[in-house]
Amino acid sequence: MSLLPETVRRIDQLTAETQAAGQVPTLLAGVVRNGSLVHLSVAGGTDPARPQGAGESDADVQYRIGSITKTLTAVLVLQLRDQGKLGLDDPLERHLPDTVAGTTTLRQLLAHAGGLYREPAGPWWERSPGVDLEKLLATLAADTVDGLPTHRYHYSNVAYALLGALLERKTGQSWWDLTRTNLLLPLGMTRTSYLPQEPYARGYVVHPWHGTLREEPRTDTGAMAPAGQLWSTAADLARWAAFLADPAPEVLDAGTLAEMCAPQVMSDLDSWTAGHGLGLELFREGDRVYVGHSGSMPGYVALVMVHRPSRTGIVAFANAYGFRSGSIVAFGRRLLTTVLDLEPAPVRPWRPTASLPPAAAELTGIWWWMGRGYEVSWDDDRSELVVRILFPVGGVPWRFTAEGPDRWRGRSGMNEGEVLTVRRDASGAVVALEVATFVFTRHPDDLG
Repeated sequence: MSLLPETVRRIDQLTAETQAAGQVPTLLAGVVRNGSLVHLSVAGGTDPARPQGAGESDADVQYRIGSITKTLTAVLVLQLRDQGKLGLDDPLERHLPDTVAGTTTLRQLLAHAGGLYREPAGPWWERSPGVDLEKLLATLAADTVDGLPTHRYHYSNVAYALLGALLERKTGQSWWDLTRTNLLLPLGMTRTSYLPQEPYARGYVVHPWHGTLREEPRTDTGAMAPAGQLWSTAADLARWAAFLADPAPEVLDAGTLAEMCAPQVMSDLDSWTAGHGLGLELFREGDRVYVGHSGSMPGYVALVMVHRPSRTGIVAFANAYGFRSGSIVAFGRRLLTTVLDLEPAPVRPWRPTASLPPAAAELTGIWWWMGRGYEVSWDDDRSELVVRILFPVGGVPWRFTAEGPDRWRGRSGMNEGEVLTVRRDASGAVVALEVATFVFTRHPDDLG
């Protein structure tokens, strides 16, 4: 699927303007739709320290992605939860004893709502050689939680180091091995790595007065790696954006990813334009909500941001430690909004129903409750009953999947999680539907 020429022109112009105003050596911006990288815009291209390879693709050049790494760590934790090996409301000490943060729950750690300090003690970890897990835990045990608010948003790199430690203790595998085996290989992210692999962009700090470049070190952050170690490319991060829009079921259940995208804490209490789910940042832009994460490490900033309903997202990279004007998050929000405003929504073609299950056929049609009409139809693509109110028009449809004879489980709308029970008369004919004590009948005068 290609973008409209006007959309491409606007993206390229916005990227060029942002690179110039931000004074970054190189700015890459990719657009992802329906699982594919459909456009990559590149502005700048100044990288005096990097040798240029013959025929090399901009989409294959690595950049450091910083805290986008946290989104992968969070998915690994949710995989263990789905396997029944832990609970999100478990205290950390149940799985990782002997830390001061032991009473903090895994949910709080994932959402940055546990009151932990932002950084570990000692030299700035992002620019220093990393220490091993035991040494990091010993440092954290002496200096972690005291005096910071709990149940409120306070961003913490320490939290994700602890989640990485938990993963290693629970599985007996290193965090990197888990990441590679459980996420990168199944999703085909072969150019995402722990340390840089050529071709990769060198990262810089841009001098504020005369615009010269200082190349930054490329550290192995050791036990802090689950908070921000990884390197990736536009092509690979586009695959991760596609996963966040529509997860591969062999990697993570769609319902679990939806849970990760639900707000756990607001990071902007004044206007509610930003919050945090389980490992994912949430951004409200008008009537739309975007999910994803930004990242920074010395010499680099990066972003992945997705509008899940339209399966549209953006990825962005710059090889400088921040912008002179604006930010990569502001750029990404504007870029994604531009694409959504200019591009028509993908049209899902209608197809005739292949076979209508008898259990669904006898439930379709009009049902009534308290003088209101509801239409029950069948979605063959998703094998779901769909319930829509006839008037007033609008609202989120209720969707139900079969759970057993005359029993359906709610999957969306106000009845998500509720059970729809089919009532029958003595002859076996369907006479009513009951959801959460609400009884729906075939005639508006029949109260069930």
